[in-house]
Amino acid sequence: MKIEKLKIYDLKESIIASGYPMMTDTNEYDFIKKFRTARKLGSTQKGEGHDQFLTGIRVNFDLTFTNKEWVELERYRFVEFVSSQSTMHRIANFNLKNQYNEYVDFRMIDIMEELKKQYNITKSKEDYLKLLYSNPSGFELTARLTTNYRALKNVITQRYNHRLPNWRDFCDYMLSNLPYFRELTGIELERK
Repeated sequence: MKIEKLKIYDLKESIIASGYPMMTDTNEYDFIKKFRTARKLGSTQKGEGHDQFLTGIRVNFDLTFTNKEWVELERYRFVEFVSSQSTMHRIANFNLKNQYNEYVDFRMIDIMEELKKQYNITKSKEDYLKLLYSNPSGFELTARLTTNYRALKNVITQRYNHRLPNWRDFCDYMLSNLPYFRELTGIELERK
């Protein structure tokens, strides 16, 4: 698991906007007071709706995950894909030894290298499908993703103690690198 090129947008603006429901003049505000309001609203239970302003704090990053984690990530729909590497287009061109994580048995990698070589010789549909469908779950791809603090609040509470170490690493990274995330969401988690 690797996260790179992390960028956060509209943090200050969304904190200020958290106070809009109680403002008559949106041009006059005390940022410290708005931060206190944002902390109170952001730390409410998920599903209450009071933490809606957190959706305005956008988070973009490149994430390298395995096929196993990509399937789970897509199921929970907390991110939008900007773009990603593609096995459909590039499986026969990857340096396969570099694409697999440490849990893939070297014998599987050797088989994949053989299948890749066979397809690159024949270019047959059958050989392509054998190569594509034989690919182990430990194959790593990188994607550019966009999400927000509210979605991350939800996924971190769900995945913090996940059985797969990459999910734990993902949560730890976000908790350590997102400015004011803990303060604005009220997240307090214990590792099991």
